[in-house]
Amino acid sequence: MSQITRIGTTARWSDVVIHNGTLYVVEVPATLEADLQTQSREVLASLTRLLEENGSGVDKILMATIYLKDVGDIAAFNAVWDAWLPVGTAPVRCCVQARMAHDDYKVEIQLIAAV
Repeated sequence: MSQITRIGTTARWSDVVIHNGTLYVVEVPATLEADLQTQSREVLASLTRLLEENGSGVDKILMATIYLKDVGDIAAFNAVWDAWLPVGTAPVRCCVQARMAHDDYKVEIQLIAAV
């Protein structure tokens, strides 16, 4: 059986889980009072760091799930996403409106990436 590596593990979640050459990660914003684009840039920067620290990278993302508090903000989110994602490396992606765990979250992103 392949080893499962958990990084930043608490009683409730891990920051990163790696199994069989695949990395799983979810990130939420830290600056709760920020607007959607600021929160999105913050989350994507954190995801970039977590991917790189664990042997992956933005160009190795296989799938992304984006949760927006208001799906009407998708154009504003896409402007940030498109500037962040390297050309020619777009993953499978879905974007949905969701009730967030914290009222001030405007975005949450889940990624699956190759290691």
